[in-house]
Order: sequence, then structure tokens, then C-alpha cells
Amino acid sequence: MRTYGDLFRAPEYTPLFATVTIQMSAQTISALALGTLVYDATRSPLLSALSMFGGSFAQMAGALTLLSAADRLPPRTALACLALIFSAGTAALAIPGLPVAALFALVLGLGLVASLGGGVRFGLLSEILPEEGYLLGRSVLNMAVGTMQICGFAAGGVLVVALSPRGALLTAAALYILTAVTALAGLSRRPPRATGRPSLAQTWRTNVHLLSSAPRRCTYLAMWVPNGLIVGCEALFVSYSPEHAGLLLAVAAVGMLIGDTAAGRFVPPRLRERLGPSLRLLLAVPYLLFAVDPPLPLGAAAVLLASIGYAATLLLQERLMALTPISVHGHALGLQTSGMLTMQGVGAALAGGVAQVTSPSAAMAIMAAASVAVTLALAPGLRPLPGGTELRGSPL
Repeated sequence: MRTYGDLFRAPEYTPLFATVTIQMSAQTISALALGTLVYDATRSPLLSALSMFGGSFAQMAGALTLLSAADRLPPRTALACLALIFSAGTAALAIPGLPVAALFALVLGLGLVASLGGGVRFGLLSEILPEEGYLLGRSVLNMAVGTMQICGFAAGGVLVVALSPRGALLTAAALYILTAVTALAGLSRRPPRATGRPSLAQTWRTNVHLLSSAPRRCTYLAMWVPNGLIVGCEALFVSYSPEHAGLLLAVAAVGMLIGDTAAGRFVPPRLRERLGPSLRLLLAVPYLLFAVDPPLPLGAAAVLLASIGYAATLLLQERLMALTPISVHGHALGLQTSGMLTMQGVGAALAGGVAQVTSPSAAMAIMAAASVAVTLALAPGLRPLPGGTELRGSPL
């Protein structure tokens, strides 16, 4: 499976692609609307950043308690139910007069539920596609995410002005319903990938198994920490330039789209190991420019260039799959997604806190420097394994 035509001829890939596309458009519209709503009410960069990414804090709680369900629920039903829960929660965020504390409680609750989404979605992808097609298929889904972020943030900016932030939130709630309908109509019934009932004990056992391997553990950290610190930079776009936040977020999505397209389709396997370290550094280094508070066009160019570096995560996911038993692919990918989103919430909180005592541009430069330091520290653990063979380990 080497071409996009081959990919979309695979049964069920197209409806999965559609569910991801629609859900991401809903997510980006609601994130920008919520960040704007909170900033207008509080004038706080910290609270605005947390409203957009704070739900990620709950992702790790879900990873520690719920994630065994990712391989033990029928994928189609799980995806549809998760979308409906998000629709109801997003509509509730639009209730006029909702206290900020209640708003954040809803955000955290939705984040907890979302911890299952990545595991179910990407575990299903590993079933739909043969092993050699996973990287291409995942890169195209990432491209869809990038495209919908561009369109979603642009549309979100228009909707916030035309309908108000609450009107934009209700639009996102309707898109979540469309996501559920698409999943039910387009995906076939499949049994769970693993036997047994979901449980806290099984979640813990699988997490311990996945993190007990030093190569897997280092791979997880490389996908979680540098990425989260840079998302902290993005969480400051609203306070850095309220009038141009949608533009900066869309530019970041363009960069991510460029990187995922190149890595997934055009970089041959023999070059991926050598390209990975450069991409991991590219993710952070351009943000160091914000130390001198650059004009908007130069800052946007730095954001575009840095966001190409998100493709490093795509290459690390391929490494993770090679290191992971097939029976827990959903759990492993869910843990990766939950940990990454949790660190994005941590990054947003750290960046917002630093911006409170310095400035948004200075905080972005500080977060970028921290990301570079972590990337360099993890580099020795990401070298190719002896003999070039990456063993999956024993199934649970």
C-alpha cells in the first residue's frame, strides 16, 4: 500500500477518514470559541489557555482508569457514543451565565471521556489497514486533522464574529452529531480486539506492560513532552494577538499538514530514522525567535516552520507500533494520545503561568527552549535498536 488510491480503496478507510475530519472541525471551532469566551470574560491568558487545552489534564486520568476499554468495546458503537457525549457537553458549554468553575468542570469531564477516543480510533485503523499501510493511513488522518484545523479555526473565527462564541459552540455540537451519524452509517460492526471486560486492574496491567520496556518508554516521552511544551506556545496565541489568533492557529495547522504529507508519503523508510532527530528539533527551534517579539508576519513564518516538526510524532508512532503487541495496539495508541494531550494541558498551564509574569512572546521562547532541552536529553534513547530489529514483546 504505497499510494493514496490504494489507501482509499481499503474497505472502511473512507468512512473513518470522514469521522475524523468532521470531529476535528467540531473540536477546532469549539476550542477557539471557548478560548475567546473565557478571555472576554476574564482577560486572563492563563484561563484562556486552560479553557482551550485544560481538558487534556483529564486525559491521563482516563488513561489510568478507562483505557482498557479501547480494545474491549465494539469500535463503531464506541466512536458514535463518544461523539454524542461531546455534542451534549459542547452544547452545555454554550449555556448563558454558566460560571467559569462549571465551565472548567465540563471541560475536564469531556477530557476524561476523550481519553478513549484515540485508542478506539487508531486501534480500528490498525485493523482496517495492513501493517505496511499504517504509516500512510495515519499520515493522511493527520493531514485531515491539519486541514480541518485550518478550516475549523478560520470558520471558527468567522462564526465567533457572526454568531458569538456561544453560537460557534452550538455549531460545533451539531458537527459532533454528524460525526456519530457518519460512524454508524459508514463503519461495519466489528468485535472488540481483546477479550474480557474493561477494568481498572486491566488498564493498570497493560500500562505497566507498555511502560516496562525502556525503548517504548523513551518513545512515549519523546511524543509527550516536547510536543506538549510547544502546544503551550500555541495556547498563548489568543493573548499574544487576540485579533490574529485564528490566523496563527491556522498557520500552525498548515505547517503540520506539510510535515505529515512529506513524512507519510514521500520520505522513504530508510531515511526516517535519520530525519526524526532533525524534525524533533525543528518543532521548537523557530519559536526561540519570539524572544525578540517579532512582527506578526515573521512570527507567523516561525510558527509555520516549527509546525512541520510535528511530523516527528508520526515517525515515532511507527516505532511504537513496531515495539507493541498487536493485541494492545488500541491501548498503546490511546496511552500515547492521552499522554500527549495531558502534556499539552500541562504545557498550556505552564505557558499561561509564565506569560502572566512575563509576556506571551517571552513565554513562548522559554517554552521552546525547554522543548529543545528535553529533545536533546531523550536523543540517546531513540537510536535504532541493535541489529535494526524492534521486537513487539509478548502479548498480554
